[in-house]
Amino acid sequence: MSERIAQDLLALLGTGRQSRRYEDLDMDAAYAIVARIADLREARGERPVGRKIGFTNTAIWPRYGVTGPMWNFLFDTTVQDLADLDAGFEIAGLAEPRIEPEIVLHLGSAPRPDMDEDELLGCIDWIAHGFEIVQSVFPGWKLTCAEAAAAFGLHGALLLGARHDIAADRAAWGRMLTSFPVLLLRDGEVRDAGHARQVLGGPLASLRFLVTEIARRPGSAPLAAGEIVTTGTLTDAQPVRPGETWTTELDGIPVRGLRLAIR
Repeated sequence: MSERIAQDLLALLGTGRQSRRYEDLDMDAAYAIVARIADLREARGERPVGRKIGFTNTAIWPRYGVTGPMWNFLFDTTVQDLADLDAGFEIAGLAEPRIEPEIVLHLGSAPRPDMDEDELLGCIDWIAHGFEIVQSVFPGWKLTCAEAAAAFGLHGALLLGARHDIAADRAAWGRMLTSFPVLLLRDGEVRDAGHARQVLGGPLASLRFLVTEIARRPGSAPLAAGEIVTTGTLTDAQPVRPGETWTTELDGIPVRGLRLAIR
């Protein structure tokens, strides 16, 4: 059954088409599908470059009917720099796309599940602010956490802002990563506000969840040096449509806000 679901879901990728529900799916089966889809994508030439964590923002759990996070892989085909998008981002081929402001971590060394947050911080060499464009192959964003994990972790694209080397003052960056607020704006109007603490207590706490969750499942590939990890949305995800311009404003951290035109 997992093979059939994996094949069915992969056939939807990039088409904008949607799927019937798999409401009986549990997390063990979902992660078996995650692994199988990753194998199939690698076989067709896509290269895994990291992981995305979803549903880390505890403030939005009641809106989606979930009670915890999940993860999936990121591939080179869906990750790009915002600086390369002069004409904006094309959302055709995504199902019910939404936008999320996130903090992205780059691993200079491989983390271990026995590490605390300070030790995990030592594994990170740079951070970036980014937009994740998420999608739902299940109509109306009606889904379980297991369905979300299986269906690409809801991932559509990751658009990266400037990299910030944190090696010179990791302690200061560690403090700032748990203490900054963010605004998400559409065409200059605030659509939502969030805070780093809402992401399981901060991006480092999200990373710790991921490392621990992967270790709990022996079939899951451990995180390696060179991977990027996008740690979850700082606000609720907002629907996007062509013609809109989305921006962010951050305070209390030396990271510039982002700007993205949607096509």
